[in-house]
Order: sequence, then C-alpha cells, then structure tokens
Amino acid sequence: MPLNIEKFTEDFAAEWDHYVANADNGTMFHTRRFLSYHPHGRFKDHSLIFRRGNKISALFPATDVQLDKERTLISHRGSSYGGFVYRDMGIRDAFQLVEALTGHARDAGFNKIWITLPPLVYMRRYSNYIDFALTRNGFRYLKREISSVLQLPSSTAEIFSAFKPEARTATRKSLKSGIEIRRSDEYDAYYDILQHNLKMRHNVSPTHTLPELKKLARLFPEKIHLWGAYLDGRMIAGVVNFICNEQTVLAFYIADDKRYQQYRSVNNLFYHIFQWAVENGYRFYDFGIFTVNMAPNWGLGKFKESFGARGLFRDTFEILL
Repeated sequence: MPLNIEKFTEDFAAEWDHYVANADNGTMFHTRRFLSYHPHGRFKDHSLIFRRGNKISALFPATDVQLDKERTLISHRGSSYGGFVYRDMGIRDAFQLVEALTGHARDAGFNKIWITLPPLVYMRRYSNYIDFALTRNGFRYLKREISSVLQLPSSTAEIFSAFKPEARTATRKSLKSGIEIRRSDEYDAYYDILQHNLKMRHNVSPTHTLPELKKLARLFPEKIHLWGAYLDGRMIAGVVNFICNEQTVLAFYIADDKRYQQYRSVNNLFYHIFQWAVENGYRFYDFGIFTVNMAPNWGLGKFKESFGARGLFRDTFEILL
C-alpha cells in the first residue's frame, strides 16, 4: 500500500495527540497541545501526517523557516526536538518515510531539511532505524549536542550510590541546613532568580517569557512542575521539570540565588526530585545539554556528572535538497 502525505490542520489535532500518546517515541514536545502554545504567527507550521490508507504510519512536526534566504523545513523550531513519531516501525518503513519526506520537501520548494532527534532514552522501544535511514539517504550530522542523562535507580535507597563523593557531601550538608523543598506555583519569584542567573552568567534572557512559562504550566499542570528550595519561606532556588513521557523527566530550567550558595540548595532540590521520580516509576532524568553548537561547558558538565549523569547524543541532521 502506498505511503501518502497530508499536511496537518487543526481538524487532526485530537487524532495527532492520541497517536503521539501511544507511539514508540512520542513525547509532550511532539503534541499539538504543546506546539500550539506559541503565539499565532510566530511559526509557519508545515507538520505532516504519513498514512497508508486511513492508518497513520508516522507524524512529523515541522515548521517552514527562511534561513539565510533558504527555505528550510525544521522539525521542530518551537521545541527542543522533533523528528518522526512512529509505532512498530521496521527498517524498510524507516527508509520509506525518509524517502517520502525528502521527495515532499523538494516538491514543496524547500532548499533543506533540519531534524533534531531526542536522545535514545525518550523511546519506549529503542531503535536507530531513523538515524540509519537518514544517513543512507544523504543527511549529514549538522551537530551532535551532549545531553546529561541520569539512569534512575529502582529504589530511593540507591539514589546516593550514583552521586560523586563531593555531591553526596554537599547534599547531606544541605539536608541538615533547614532548607525546605516542595512543589510550588511561585513562578514570579522563580523567574526573578532565573533571569538574574542568565544575565549574570551569559548576558542572555530565558527562552520563555514569564507569561509563556505560566501558560505552559496551565496547559500541562500534570506534566510541568516547578520545584522550589526555601529558606525561611523565601525561594532561593528552583527547577522546572517537564515530564516528557511516562519514563523520562527533563530539567528545563535550573536557577539558584547565588547569595545563598553555601546552602547547596540545588543539590537538595535534585535529591528530592530524584526521590519523587523513582517513587513515581520514571526511569531517566535528563538534565539537558551542556554543549552549545558542540562546545562543552566543562563546569556544567562536571556538575551534572556529580549526580551520576552520563552524556547521550541529541543529534541534528541536515540535508541540502
């Protein structure tokens, strides 16, 4: 049966999200519910549905973007990663999807395609078929970022065993310091700390504005959690977690007030977050990348490694059409 491609429209939103929820590699970042939070007009959507007959074979969230006067199909400009979302895919299926995508992009007048794939641990069933099909069909690695991923233990009693000695010492000290750790909805206080951190360290602003972050939290109250560290009722550190699927949690923003650095509140935060994640059956905690355009931030990498995290690829592929 031939593989047919149709462009996504809002009429298919419910069908799309249902497929993502039951796919081998779907995450919240692939859902229309997440992608639609962006203000109207920020991105020109060019998401695709691949079907055989009436049955979905795969989804491809994507945007139509002008980059240096070249029309580029990017999967996805509005999220950390994109790529094909599929179910029960064989090697021939992967080749047919990639071939159909490149044919569609050429016919639609695109000059190139960029695809960023999530790390392997976001898959319910592991497979590198898509990576293989991409490279065999002319795609090249545009960049290979490194994301720090902690493989969570099976019990909370084992959490400390993954920590490096310095992380264990700092965490135990913080646990005795009177710091309170809890889930929070104080996004304003948290965002003040985050803005100051990024301005001081990198002279940049957060990717999301405060209203956007609050909107996302309202859209996904069950999947986006702010955890705060408090000293005498004042938030001094915070982490926003995105529960990407039933096995992987992503730390999206990590921020702490440097005036209280001696309390090592971030260590304390992560210790409690790992406890919660293990108790709720999650298998992986993704701290996010510590490379930018493949240049490592050595200090950030070492900090994440101190909790037992190891580096996994977050690959971006490119093809010139």
